[in-house]
Amino acid sequence: MLKKRLIFTLLYDSGYFSLSRNFRLQRVGDLRWLKENYNFEYISRYIDELIVLDVSKEKREIKEFSKILKELTERIFVPISSGGGIRKFEHAKILLESGADKVIINTSIFKDIDLINNLASEFGRQCIVGSLDIKKEKDGYHFYISNGRESVKKSIHEIDNILKECPLGEIILHSIDRDGTGQGYDLNSLSLINKDINIPIIISGGAGNSKHFIEGLRHNMVDAASSSHLFNFVGDGLKKAREQAIKNNILLAKW
Repeated sequence: MLKKRLIFTLLYDSGYFSLSRNFRLQRVGDLRWLKENYNFEYISRYIDELIVLDVSKEKREIKEFSKILKELTERIFVPISSGGGIRKFEHAKILLESGADKVIINTSIFKDIDLINNLASEFGRQCIVGSLDIKKEKDGYHFYISNGRESVKKSIHEIDNILKECPLGEIILHSIDRDGTGQGYDLNSLSLINKDINIPIIISGGAGNSKHFIEGLRHNMVDAASSSHLFNFVGDGLKKAREQAIKNNILLAKW
């Protein structure tokens, strides 16, 4: 049986790391602040992966972000996924050359599948993570792109077919409604993913404590659970979350 994964996500916004609540950003501190408050050499012992996303809503500077990524991850020995605004092959290549093991794609899933095919052909589909941002509205769930600003005008059936054709190594299913609330994951949203797709799923949006990680990881469709809340898991937060998950018989790697 494959082991499940605990993931921590960092949100980068134009030079600062931020908190997000329903995709509204609150800047917390720059790279210096992050290093002073988070010992990532220590934290990396208690997570299985780290995600670093550029969620800047103004003009993105891929070269500046890549420098931050490289400096942040140079002494971290866990897999790194990174993305945010990847629209060109060169953008993904820069991130992979700056410390990322995988790149995260959102908008291009629906607008430029050729880019994803080219990336998968060059680097392997295991390097491509599809990020699906969802929001529950009166008529059901809707998928969003472009930092949550644009609704995808496609039916669930159409999206299902896109995901079947798209060469993704795994999927992040992120709830905009639960984002930053600390109210737990929207596990009902997992019904949006056709089980026949058979792609590992990372549940994201809403984790505020160890209990939420455990609830997410217990679901049979969930392969990994992620949180981006900087303050809920400061200090020994991630260490304790992992210990609690293992005590509750979640199959995580032990070292």
